[in-house]
Amino acid sequence: MVHESDKRRAREKRHARVRSRVEGGPARPRLCVFRSLKHIYVQAIDDARGVTLASASSLELRAPKAGCGNVEAARKVGSLIAERLKEKGLEQVVFDRGGYLYHGRVKAVADAARAAGLKF
Repeated sequence: MVHESDKRRAREKRHARVRSRVEGGPARPRLCVFRSLKHIYVQAIDDARGVTLASASSLELRAPKAGCGNVEAARKVGSLIAERLKEKGLEQVVFDRGGYLYHGRVKAVADAARAAGLKF
């Protein structure tokens, strides 16, 4: 039986591998995704300065009887982060999937951000 801490540790190792190759800068920030069971969180990070430039999460979408941990919510979060970055004049990002597989909610965030005008 696989324990939760083993799963988390495996994801952290995968994330460390991805982070060794992916780095964001002021002109092209890193779009980092964190997925929990109930919500999804996305932030654009300038690794050179160590600053979060913009963030969005499904917590902002809370409404009565609205699913916050599903693919539709992830699409909304993706378009929301793209909108916030475009307001700041940023159109190019580096996508950091955070050690998660690129499917489901993670893919929905990326596709929605691309559809809203971000390039990565």
